Amino acid sequence: MKKNIALALAFAVLATTAAAQETKKKEEKKMSGNPVVVVKTSLGTFKAEIYSDKAPVSAKNFLQYVSDKYYDGTVWHRVIPTFMIQGGGFDKDLNKKETRAPITNEASNGLSNTVGTLAMARTNDPNSATSQFFVNVKDNLFLDKARSGDGVGYAVFGKVTEGMDVVNKIKDVPTGMKNGMGDVPQTPVIIESIRMQ
Repeated sequence: MKKNIALALAFAVLATTAAAQETKKKEEKKMSGNPVVVVKTSLGTFKAEIYSDKAPVSAKNFLQYVSDKYYDGTVWHRVIPTFMIQGGGFDKDLNKKETRAPITNEASNGLSNTVGTLAMARTNDPNSATSQFFVNVKDNLFLDKARSGDGVGYAVFGKVTEGMDVVNKIKDVPTGMKNGMGDVPQTPVIIESIRMQ
C-alpha cells in the first residue's frame, strides 16, 4: 500500500514538473513575442523561432514569403554537411523562382551564425538577400560581421527550436552536380511548406 502511495506521489511530482516546464516555455514564448514557423520537408519537420525583435527587416521579409506560401515546393538546393543547408529559391527541377526586391543586410544585429541558426543567403552584394536562406549545421562564426572577410557578414534572423535531427538528416544526403550547380542533393529534398505555428 505504502509503495503504491509513493509511486502515485512520484507520478504526481513528475506530472507537476512537466506541467510547470510547459507553462514556462509558453511564458518565454509570450515574453519574446517572436513568431515560430513550422518547416515541413520531405525528410521531416522542424520548427524555428523568427527573431522579429532583433532582425526586423529579415524577419518581415521571410514571413512575407511564408504568408505568400512562396516556399511550398521549393528545395534545399545546396547542402554542405560541414557547413549549412540552403533553400528557398528553386523548384525541384532547379528552376529559379521570381522574388521580391532585395532587402538591407542586418548582419550588424549582434546575432551569431551558430549551429541551428537561420540566416539570409546573398550574393557578393551585401544587400542582395531575397527569399533564400540557410540553416547553419555547425558554428560558422566567420560569417558574422565581426569576423567576415568582406566586413559585412550574413544576417541571422532565427533559430531552430525543435527538430534539429531533421536538419542533420538533410545535411547528410548524397549530393553532386546538377544544372551547373554543385552540392545539390541527388534526390530532391523538398520544402513542402512553411507555416506560422
